Amino acid sequence: MSFDLKLDKVVHRYRELGDVLSSGTTDSKSLAKLSKEYSDLGPVVSAIENLKRAKAELADLEAMRGGDDAEMRVLAEQEFFKLKGRMPEMERELQAMLLPKDAADEKNAILEVRAGTGGDEAALFAAQLFRMYQRYAQLRGWRFEVMEIGETGLGGYREATANISGAGVFARLKFESGVHRVQRVPATEASGRIHTSTATVAVLPEAEEVDVQIDDKDLRIDIFRSSGPGGQSVNTTDSAVRITHLPSGIVVSQQDEKSQHKNKAKAMKILRARLYEAERARTEAARAAERKGQVGTGDRSERIRTYNFPQGRVTDHRINLTVYEIDRVIEGDLDKFVDALIAEDRAAKLSEIS
Repeated sequence: MSFDLKLDKVVHRYRELGDVLSSGTTDSKSLAKLSKEYSDLGPVVSAIENLKRAKAELADLEAMRGGDDAEMRVLAEQEFFKLKGRMPEMERELQAMLLPKDAADEKNAILEVRAGTGGDEAALFAAQLFRMYQRYAQLRGWRFEVMEIGETGLGGYREATANISGAGVFARLKFESGVHRVQRVPATEASGRIHTSTATVAVLPEAEEVDVQIDDKDLRIDIFRSSGPGGQSVNTTDSAVRITHLPSGIVVSQQDEKSQHKNKAKAMKILRARLYEAERARTEAARAAERKGQVGTGDRSERIRTYNFPQGRVTDHRINLTVYEIDRVIEGDLDKFVDALIAEDRAAKLSEIS
């Protein structure tokens, strides 16, 4: 399909939606969906109309360049090349607006950080990463709610989970999923040797009940007594909850709250997020395979970033971006990486449709 034909289809759809919405015959369930589509297409149609006007003006200037008035020819010549120079950028911006949207981009996110290889040092690094994302959320004005932390007793985290909410959370964090590697001299290392440890990060779009339908018969719910590090009792009631989703085998546990009801609600939120992400992964498998090696698949087994403390550098291996500001990055200054990853993803998508 030609680019112009795509633009005509968008305009036709926009006008069609306008007619349907103004007719007043749409049921309440469809109204919200159609209204959002109409609203989203508005800026695109405006950009299409601007481009069409620019093309018409370019044709007029082309005709004026061959006119009898010498002064007018000079002016037309100048305006013609100025406008012609702007046309490619207008078309690129319009192409970007036509890119398929990730339905999860505007969702909140579930952040899961787990210690990988490296023992206590990996757990310390996992805790550091978790705090890094907490600070990044603060810088962005997002809400960061700790859901569960499994401590090692040395200040490290075996695993930690948080719910991050705010504007565009998943869109900015989705490329953080994968294996993060740290290279540094552990505080307990007497010989000064550099150790390499890893932690795994997973960023899942938070799913609402309307996004994922879960049948009660597919769940096995176990209740048990919460316990802290070293087996210490957190409370004396059976309030911890373990939910097993039988069809997928996904298991989620929550024990941070003293209320069994609250622990179950948190566990269900994480379960919905994991099931929703699994479905997204299935539906986008073909596209991810085509674009692998661009920004990466976001797979949790993929090494995406290295934090080298002796050299003060952080390197993102997917886009070959290195910054020598490791202290700032660890303090939550992630925008250089996030912006570059989003730009790379957009460029990859544009290359698919060009």
